[in-house]
This record gives sequence, C-alpha cells and structure tokens, in this order.
Amino acid sequence: MRVIFMGTPQAVSPVLETLCHSPDAEVIAAITPPDRQRGRGRHPEPPPVKEAAQRLGVPVWQPPTLRSQEAQHRLAQLKPDIIVVAAYGQLLPPPVLQLPPHGCLNLHPSLLPRHRGPSPVAASILEGDQSTGVSLMLLDQGMDTGPIIARRNHPLTGKETAGDLTNTLFALGADLLTENLKPWTQGNLSPHPQDAAQATISRKLERADGQADWSQTANALERQCRAYHPWPGLHTHWQNKTLKLLDVTPLPEADTGTAEPGQVIPPSSTKGLYIVTGQGILSCNRLQLEGRRPVTAAEFLRGHPEITNARLGSP
Repeated sequence: MRVIFMGTPQAVSPVLETLCHSPDAEVIAAITPPDRQRGRGRHPEPPPVKEAAQRLGVPVWQPPTLRSQEAQHRLAQLKPDIIVVAAYGQLLPPPVLQLPPHGCLNLHPSLLPRHRGPSPVAASILEGDQSTGVSLMLLDQGMDTGPIIARRNHPLTGKETAGDLTNTLFALGADLLTENLKPWTQGNLSPHPQDAAQATISRKLERADGQADWSQTANALERQCRAYHPWPGLHTHWQNKTLKLLDVTPLPEADTGTAEPGQVIPPSSTKGLYIVTGQGILSCNRLQLEGRRPVTAAEFLRGHPEITNARLGSP
C-alpha cells in the first residue's frame, strides 16, 4: 500500500518508523508543517517528524496548508492508497479526506470519545483517570468524531507526566496501527460510531494554565504538575520572579493551621518546601527560580531561608 504519513512532534516519530518497517506499507511521503524560526537568532527549526523522515529516507513535504487547490492537486499526484495521521495539528479538508481509497486513519492518544481535542493526555492526568489508551479512527470532518476502528487500553499509575505518557501511547499506537492496517484495507474491519453523549473535549493548553492557583487542593496541583510537563509547567511567583515547581508531592491530610493558601510554612523535614493549598500541603521537592538552575528543596531553603512564611502567587 502507498501510505502518506502526516505528523509533527517527536512523540509520533516511532509511528513513522514502524510504518517504514511494515511489510504492508510503502511510505511514499511524510507531510509535516514548515520549519519554524526559534531562539534569539531566529534560526529555522525543523519539525521532529521531518528529521525522522530524512533519517529513514522518506521524502518530506511541508505545505503551510492543505486547503489550497495547489496542495490538494500535488497530494492527488502522489496517489496514496491510505493516509495515516498522528498529531499533525491541522484538520484535513474534505477533498483530502476523500482522496485515498482506504480513507485517512488517525491515531489519537485517548480512549475516544473521552478527551477529544488537542490536549487529551494532559486531560487524562488532570481528571485523575485510572486508565487511558490510544484509538485508531477513520477521520471525518469533525474534531476526533470519526468512527473507531480499534483501541488499546493503558492503565495509569498516578505518576506519569504528560511527556512520558504521550511517548508511551504513540508507541502503543504504532503497534495498533500496523496490526490493523492490512485487515482494514482488506475490508475485514468495521468501524464503530462514537457515542457522542459520552464525549468530553480537551482544550489547547496555554502558558497561563501553568500558574498555580493555591486555592486548589494539593492533589489537584500535583496532577497539574504532571499534566503540564514539559509545557507549560507548574509555576508561581515570589519576589517578582517566576518560581517553577518541577517535582511535587501532595500531603492532602496535613494540618495547615492558620496559614493561608500560597503561604510557605516550615517543613516537618528537610526534604520539601511546604506550600499551603486549599486542602492540604504541596511539598515541592525540586524547583527552579527564574534565572537560576534547578535545585532540590533543601538547597533552595539553605540559599533562600527568607521564603519561609512568604506568600506565593501572581506577580
């Protein structure tokens, strides 16, 4: 089968690699967004999928959009039998969806219809889900609304960060895809419509989401720390500087006395920096002050003893 792969981040590179090694697929192109200018020097930075494709010897195409007639004409000239999408970042227009004889398949890192949208992995962690998974679906014009071809469950331990969990789910998705690719194109699988009544929608994360709201519970803030890793991270402010909370432990039953949410109180041990929350204490084990290197809580307290009894919050 002539397969076109569409994707962007590093996490989906294993999907492309697995496709390239599949005896059932000939990857004829990898489509990914244009290079972006980053850093102070504004140097162009290629999407990770571009680098993976070049390493694998797959031709790369980086159209700014697939909605133009020119892009759609070039895509048609490639004559794909099927298109595989994984975190590409754009909704495909109808002419593209209708182009390949076997449709456009999408790997989505959640058990659809739960957590549709752009941030399903973070949503799973934020909601405290006991399990999540990956779904192989047939794309339609909606946002993650197409019928499901196959799913694979993945239990959660309550320790995962969004970055690590994303990598795990797309690795599972790569195997799920190659196991179902041939049966799908041979007509041996029937997609099942999603139950829209059970759908939940995740939203695109913004930097402001990482600002700690100390009226939240310690458990909720700990989930945010993991859900927002590596971006936007959980952070607060102290002395007009950003303070990143890199590793935290919730102490939901701890007695906070008369201290107010956001207040740093003397720790019961030297292992953490204790911050009062709406319910319980958040022990910060590792943190980073703006302009400084990451340090343990013990190191930070030795260098900044004045933070004890301070009130953390917005600048």
